[in-house]
Amino acid sequence: MTKIKCELYNDNFQNRKKYNIPRAQLVIADIPYNLGNNAFASNPSWYNGSDIKNGESKKAGKQFFPSDKNFNLVEYMHFCSKLLKPEPKERGKAPAMIMFCAFEQMAPLIETAKRYGFKNSYPLVFIKKSSAQALKANMRIVGATEYAVVFYRDKLPKFNNAWQQEETGKKMILNWFEWKRDSVKDIPKIHPTQKPVNLLEQLIKTFTDPGDVVIDPCAGSGTTLLAAKKNGRHSYGFEIYKPFYKEAIEKMLIIGDEDTRQMDIFEILESAKK
Repeated sequence: MTKIKCELYNDNFQNRKKYNIPRAQLVIADIPYNLGNNAFASNPSWYNGSDIKNGESKKAGKQFFPSDKNFNLVEYMHFCSKLLKPEPKERGKAPAMIMFCAFEQMAPLIETAKRYGFKNSYPLVFIKKSSAQALKANMRIVGATEYAVVFYRDKLPKFNNAWQQEETGKKMILNWFEWKRDSVKDIPKIHPTQKPVNLLEQLIKTFTDPGDVVIDPCAGSGTTLLAAKKNGRHSYGFEIYKPFYKEAIEKMLIIGDEDTRQMDIFEILESAKK
């Protein structure tokens, strides 16, 4: 049985060459939304105790994290163009790149991606049951959606819907997904814009096969890597911000390791009998 690799580096994806990681079937990342010092502007946590009467909290006028402002989109696109597998001759095997982003970022991202060979794309929408924009509730219709774009070169990316049929009995995978929060009992909350593991699992199962490679250049809490590991995909990630990297290693990526070690012990015992 091939051991599934799950590796997170406390480094910038621009330094990818020194790690000699294999090419990916899927690159998936949540890029910075360029919210700057207004990252918490619509969120009640801008104020102490989520109440304006208590004055502003430490989060007021702050970025989500320091590395947000250093994101280089051109370098990112270059990274993805080099780290994805080459375009195959056969159909149904092509790689893909998924980028979570703000709605306003979608059009410029699509245009930038074309310069790096990603000539085709389509949007994904994720629907939440509630909104974090509580401070705007009396001002306007509030947002309760997240967005992503699937990018690919020429051929349509590898596509699997067998898992959907097995789990729901439905063959069709729609371009919108329900955003279900992970249980804090099972998945630690590490990153302010952390994506649900269950959602990432759906995307990974759709665009890859077991044994394929998934890369997250902006790994954050490591949820992409965990989702890949849980489904038998090799995963590699980069996270430049040391506190997130440390928590991801110590809290997120250890999930499931105990079961894996137990399986290894059983395999050793079985081998000894032969």
